[in-house]
Amino acid sequence: MRNTTYRKQVVSAFIIALLTGCTGNEAVPNNATQTGIVTGAVAGSVIGYNSGHHRGTNAALGAVAGAAAGGLIGNAVDSNNPPPQNTGGWHE
Repeated sequence: MRNTTYRKQVVSAFIIALLTGCTGNEAVPNNATQTGIVTGAVAGSVIGYNSGHHRGTNAALGAVAGAAAGGLIGNAVDSNNPPPQNTGGWHE
């Protein structure tokens, strides 16, 4: 029991570290692609894990498929966004 809990905590910490590295805290106007990849990978892995008997394989395949679909959708959103306007400010 204790080993299983420890393993879940380590895996959760690793996933959180990976997800926080995908997007920064700076103001990036075109980050829908990154957000789509992360969201698609998480959703795909959850759906894949909960379907069928081969949970690990299904989770991995779901994560890859979800990341690809989320990246495509996010890229389409980014290409439809207008370019950022330079309004001045302290960061220039």
